[in-house]
Amino acid sequence: MSSDQDLFHYSLLSLFLITPPTILSLLFLTAPYGKHHRSGWGPTISPPLAWCLMESPTVWLSLLLFPHGKNSHNPRALILISFFLIHYIHRTFIYPFKLFLKSPNQKTQKPGFPISVALMAFGFNLLNSYLQARWVSEYADLDADRWFWWRLSGGALVFGGGFVANVWSDNLLMGLKEGGGGYRIPTGGLFEWVSCPNYFGEILEWFGWALMNWSWAGFGFFVYTCANLVPRAGANHKWYLEKFGEDYPKNRKAVIPFLY
Repeated sequence: MSSDQDLFHYSLLSLFLITPPTILSLLFLTAPYGKHHRSGWGPTISPPLAWCLMESPTVWLSLLLFPHGKNSHNPRALILISFFLIHYIHRTFIYPFKLFLKSPNQKTQKPGFPISVALMAFGFNLLNSYLQARWVSEYADLDADRWFWWRLSGGALVFGGGFVANVWSDNLLMGLKEGGGGYRIPTGGLFEWVSCPNYFGEILEWFGWALMNWSWAGFGFFVYTCANLVPRAGANHKWYLEKFGEDYPKNRKAVIPFLY
């Protein structure tokens, strides 16, 4: 086994090993950013800058690694990795820019994203970007996969629906805070069903991604996404109920319609 195969193997193992402690810790401790911001986590920076920096490995590392794989000129690999990059180009550049434009009192607003949390996210994105880009560009046997186009089509539909839900929900949430006035109850679309349709959309995206690339790397990313976002959605849902009380719709679930 080559050194790169060893690195890939142990990186994949690491992804699965960090998933249980992630979900267990987040069930009891909510990451201190956004509506859950609190002191005691060290220095902070502005949220737009934090999002841009901590998500950036998903773009630059993926683009750095992809050309060095045996599949780098394979149209199937190029189509596949484009879905990963579409999400993260938006998350790294477009989302922070919109957040900057729509955040009230941007010039006087105190920074609120802990650097410690951003560094943890940066580390995870290094690990995950390596796994996803290296699998698609080097280790996936794409030409021998006779079900590739069927899985790509089905996974792309799921991914696309999730991406639309994720972006639309984020835009609506940012619009609610435009002009100041604090948090308000979001309504419309999937917000009629769940408190966190942006998280539901992202979970759908990476489920679609797992279907498309049909690998342990893709499946591991999907599972970790659930481990990260489902507990936070539960914390967000509880926060809404506590803040708005009887005014908050009682029929809404946290993140999965009708289930949780």
